Amino acid sequence: MLPELLCGPDECARRGGGPFRSDESEEASGHMETTSQAVAQTPGTEDGQEVPSARRTIDGYLRAPFPWYGLDEAFTGRRWLMQVGTAADGAVEHGSIGHGDEPSVRNEHVAGDEQDAKEKFAVVVTVAANPDRRSADGTGLLEATSVSSAAWLAGVGLLSFTWPGQMDHSLRDDWLEQQTETAWVLADDLGGQDWSTLSLPVDGVPTRFHYRESEFGWVLAGSTEQGVHLGAYGRGVSAYGLAFSVVKDIAAYA
Repeated sequence: MLPELLCGPDECARRGGGPFRSDESEEASGHMETTSQAVAQTPGTEDGQEVPSARRTIDGYLRAPFPWYGLDEAFTGRRWLMQVGTAADGAVEHGSIGHGDEPSVRNEHVAGDEQDAKEKFAVVVTVAANPDRRSADGTGLLEATSVSSAAWLAGVGLLSFTWPGQMDHSLRDDWLEQQTETAWVLADDLGGQDWSTLSLPVDGVPTRFHYRESEFGWVLAGSTEQGVHLGAYGRGVSAYGLAFSVVKDIAAYA
């Protein structure tokens, strides 16, 4: 049986697992040899003038050659841009859009039930459906994207807002390394017993998703008819009632 997507520090220590070697990291990310750009939080200038963070954020999304997905119009809460991932040549390959409360890292200062009651969010990850292709520098091949790519990005996304309450601050990096590796192992075995299937509407069409949940939240992944793969993760919001659709105006999210 594969390990859980998220486990406690004692259990993780028993299971082992550690940081990726350089070759493991490349294999785990597959073609996702990209740079995740939290552009809203990074400095930027244009002609010597600082560029507003909202503009830096939206620019990354506007450069994407594929459609972005979010929750459909049935969701009436707040929507917000998160980050995009780019290849070495600057091409946008994936990105995330948040819905609901902006999550904070779950840590030992806030009890799990109390934080979950305050934070209700769902994040949708859109991944370009790319075939095998040469890297930007022409020195190698980048693997094709797949539903597993979306599942891995969603799993890692959930990890970024997770910090077991009983864990010492100094151990968090080790825990994240272990869990990032575990997230890839799980994403590479979507047909395994750790995943169930869930049918959710995408542009009004019932679509099969791979789904799993843990005490820290849920993760799902599937594909669309528009040439992209979808991942999603969240807490405090039931995945069973979600529906996805193409974002008509990404600028409205900025």
